[in-house]
Amino acid sequence: MSITPVPRGAHLTRRLIQLYVGLALYGASSALLVRAGLGLEPWGVLHQGLAERTGLSIGVVSIIVGAAVLLLWIPIRQRPGLGTVSNVFAIGIAMDGTLALVPDVHGLAAQIAVMVAGVVVNGVATGLYIAAQFGPGPRDGLMTGLHLRTGRSIRLVRTLIEVAVVVTGFVLGGSLGAGTVLYALGIGPLAQFFLRFFAIDGKPAAAAAGSGDEAAVASESDGVDTTVTARTTEQAILPQ
Repeated sequence: MSITPVPRGAHLTRRLIQLYVGLALYGASSALLVRAGLGLEPWGVLHQGLAERTGLSIGVVSIIVGAAVLLLWIPIRQRPGLGTVSNVFAIGIAMDGTLALVPDVHGLAAQIAVMVAGVVVNGVATGLYIAAQFGPGPRDGLMTGLHLRTGRSIRLVRTLIEVAVVVTGFVLGGSLGAGTVLYALGIGPLAQFFLRFFAIDGKPAAAAAGSGDEAAVASESDGVDTTVTARTTEQAILPQ
């Protein structure tokens, strides 16, 4: 499995800043959902469950799971980019760092406020790092790679993966709740909005994964507003 070279050209500095700010905010948003205590995003449920069972921090578990998922790219012939490799480490580090700084939240009103903030910040983070065009995260690339290799729809593959992740995480002790539902309903519209907002040269996200299969992903519109996104590997991560 080779790593896609870092693209060169105009706006490279801006794109690198977007990538790492986005990944840091993504980790921070996941930590806010943990502190809210009202339910986590699907992969967060798994990470929390594994953390409960292993005694490791949730950020370290996120890194281990990300690295393990990246290994699954080998048989489905996906090529990671700089954003893919950075995703594995940066989100987990930012998550543990935020948890160390942000205290537990008490009272339902405060919990709801932190939960909403976590979902909104996650949308901002998703828009930032996808629009940076350095490749999808390991979990997103697994989904799009399985779509390309099996011929199944993005919607079906994503649903099957996330149901398996949530059920496994819940059985292990991960937290499901209002935050999980709010995330599922809100992250798509938020990410689409911030993809527009952080677009570089008016292009929400060009293909950067380098797998050569972006056209196959693009062929499946699933009802997405194609004036905002062309179904590249990066855009395919958004809930449909």
